[in-house]
Amino acid sequence: MNIRCAKPNDLMNMQHCNLLCLPENYQMKYYFYHGLSWPQLSYVAEDEKNKIVGYVLAKMEEDSEDDPHGHITSLAVKRSHRRLGLAQKLMDQASRSMVECFNAKYVSLHVRKSNRAALNLYTNTLKFTISEIEPKYYADGEDAYAMKRDLIAFAIENSIIPADSSAFMVSRSSEEKKKMIEDKKD
Repeated sequence: MNIRCAKPNDLMNMQHCNLLCLPENYQMKYYFYHGLSWPQLSYVAEDEKNKIVGYVLAKMEEDSEDDPHGHITSLAVKRSHRRLGLAQKLMDQASRSMVECFNAKYVSLHVRKSNRAALNLYTNTLKFTISEIEPKYYADGEDAYAMKRDLIAFAIENSIIPADSSAFMVSRSSEEKKKMIEDKKD
């Protein structure tokens, strides 16, 4: 399996993967918007025949008064290629790029409350936390968990160099920074 940055000619196959895997679908112009605005944030997983078997569609939040942060618009892996760690690799690569390119301090996403497999991935594997419940978020009326992943901790754990190191740690208190660095040493 190969994980690589998505290219414009991958967008149709990403949309096809989305249609096969998820109930929430997007028009092609939305994929183009992501691909043209944040080309370094979306990734695809390819099989040995260079066929796309998974993707993550990611962006940076615009017009935010909060710390710089990214958002995962969509993540999908075809059923035939699940349980191989591809979703984790796609998410980690998008998160890494958010830190390296944009100094993102966290990444957010929404997930259906009923999607137990995704919730397990996000909370147990990727260390997302639930920040709130958004009632009737999905078109069918199902509620969503709004979730966040701390990218400062992720960057420290994985020795990722942010776009601007001095600005990256500014929002952390000195005690938090010291504890995170000490925890990394252990």
